[in-house]
Amino acid sequence: MRRISSRTTFFYKRLFPIFWFGFLAFFILIGLRAGGSVPLPAILVPVAIAVFGCFLMKKLIFDLVDEVWDAGDELIVKNKGREDRIPLSTIVNVSYSAFTSPPRVTLTLRDGGVPGREVTFCPPVRFMPFSKSPIIDELIERIDKKRSGH
Repeated sequence: MRRISSRTTFFYKRLFPIFWFGFLAFFILIGLRAGGSVPLPAILVPVAIAVFGCFLMKKLIFDLVDEVWDAGDELIVKNKGREDRIPLSTIVNVSYSAFTSPPRVTLTLRDGGVPGREVTFCPPVRFMPFSKSPIIDELIERIDKKRSGH
């Protein structure tokens, strides 16, 4: 078995939100503890940034699964202590977005099943960030062969 998801997923899902919202909370607390009248933008701007950040993280980060392992004819998906096996033959589409941060791979499954209709993960980090991922390209070829019966 080889891992085809990034090891940085833990940072993106667990640590980055803590740093992001902690940093914003720190700014709000500094504004409140400064004494005197606090300008309204000193409170509203960090709150607006927090709301925007929460929306962005919900769309780009919180839906990532923890780990994806390639086990030949199936993928092993680990998320929140749960392990699911997805046969390559049940994958309908593979979507790879290299131009987002973090990069994302979304597998659309024929049957919704336990992990859901879509499984999204972060591929391994590459030295050339906007280039194709050979791991994902090879996975796409293998899925096409399984679908066509070769």
